[in-house]
Amino acid sequence: MSRVAKHLGWLAHIGLVVALAGCVLPGPRIQETPSLRLHEVAGEGDGRRRASTDLVLQGLDAEIRGDAARARGLYARALQMDASNPYTYLALARQHADQGDADRILEQLARAEDLLRADALDSPRVEVHLVGLRGVALRLEGRTSEGDRLLARASSLAPSVWGDGRLSAGELR
Repeated sequence: MSRVAKHLGWLAHIGLVVALAGCVLPGPRIQETPSLRLHEVAGEGDGRRRASTDLVLQGLDAEIRGDAARARGLYARALQMDASNPYTYLALARQHADQGDADRILEQLARAEDLLRADALDSPRVEVHLVGLRGVALRLEGRTSEGDRLLARASSLAPSVWGDGRLSAGELR
């Protein structure tokens, strides 16, 4: 084998290694949107809002333990304490998602969104949950392509939370 042929062989080998390495190198990292965790906002607002949010957190804890009935009771008390607490409606929408009730998810999301906008609390951190929960509701209604599109968006924004296509009580807590 000639010297030139050896060098060409090595160059081809190096080119193949470089090309294969390019296949496994990670692309640009997409910054994950930190999603809202309700314990982070528990101290915000007036006394009624704080007490209401505390009841929502207790409800999420009950759901984590598998006690959906107790959680519903705590959410009802949270609404009695402060019917304008958007986080209660967000927790209720999440609970209805677990129960597979699309109409109730959308009803609770509409209330949450209205209140979040009115209080200037809407943000990318909460938007990811609104998008994901709406995606779940649309899928439940049989609007699969629309629901999948929204769930893919939620998953791309917050893959550690929405990567599995659902929002658990622990992830919202």
